Amino acid sequence: MATNPYLLAADNPTALLALLRESPSLASGQDEHGYSLVHAAASYNHLDLLRALSRDFQVNVNLRDEDDETALFVVETVDAAKVLVEELGADLLAKNCSGQTAREKILEEADFPEVAEYLKTAERDQGGDLPNGNSADGQTEGLPPPPEGMTVSVGTMAPVEENEGEIDPEFRRRIEELAERDDFHTEAGQAELRQLVQDAISDRNLADRNVRQRQD
Repeated sequence: MATNPYLLAADNPTALLALLRESPSLASGQDEHGYSLVHAAASYNHLDLLRALSRDFQVNVNLRDEDDETALFVVETVDAAKVLVEELGADLLAKNCSGQTAREKILEEADFPEVAEYLKTAERDQGGDLPNGNSADGQTEGLPPPPEGMTVSVGTMAPVEENEGEIDPEFRRRIEELAERDDFHTEAGQAELRQLVQDAISDRNLADRNVRQRQD
């Protein structure tokens, strides 16, 4: 009976490596569902096997299964995720057939929150975009432009030019308080920020109209 390399990947990585040295073509094989030895090694946290598959047998760590999911989608430990991302160059932003990245799927399933948190940090370090309008450097996208004379970023507000306009102290205080909250990067926090900025713009436009009317 032929040895099943996928079972060895789960239970006996040392024996699998010996088998692969005899039959290197098995290293990049995939079963009828697209499941690969890289997926298995990542899932079962066999880090030395994972490294060997990529480095010694030149297996692509971004091999996709029938759901378009790479090995990064099946990791259960931060250590396995780190090996894939930091050592082997796995694609953090690869999406499955549902349009999810590995981080998004792992976060949704809620089984390995520490892995999702690591992937979030890794995306930020690599300059990837996060959902809900947050870019990896913490800047907020998709917001209406802030009032004249102000830029808004995570926890900071700065005048663009000293003489371009005076910022309402109450608006500044509310923005700074919001930026210090733990939920600032959540959907609710970002919605509140958008509303604050929109309110400030509306107030500024109303004030400008009143000034123009008095001048006329």
